[in-house]
Amino acid sequence: MAKSKSRKIPIEVGSGNAFVDLGFPDAEERTTKVALAVEILRILKERGLTQATAAKLLGVNQPKVSALVNYRLEGFSVERLMTFLTALGRDVDITIRPRRSSRSAGRIQVAAERAS
Repeated sequence: MAKSKSRKIPIEVGSGNAFVDLGFPDAEERTTKVALAVEILRILKERGLTQATAAKLLGVNQPKVSALVNYRLEGFSVERLMTFLTALGRDVDITIRPRRSSRSAGRIQVAAERAS
């Protein structure tokens, strides 16, 4: 058996946001869209809806639901994703407050409460 040489692989600590780490200029928007889409898809799965049924409920065609299911979110605005959530019986609250740390910029954060 051949001995393998031990090489040190450099490790870089991420920021916690893959879109930032990959250098996307719209990282915050992408992160927000993904968080909203995750919740939409969780609800659709929980209800056992087909893409065709989901499309009728959301007021879009089935290919749009397919894009959503596959996280191809370029064709969806944050507003449209929030509208989908309201069509699925969810309230969407937007809270604006002073930032809590010394960051120079504020942030957008999406949090989903589970229905009981």
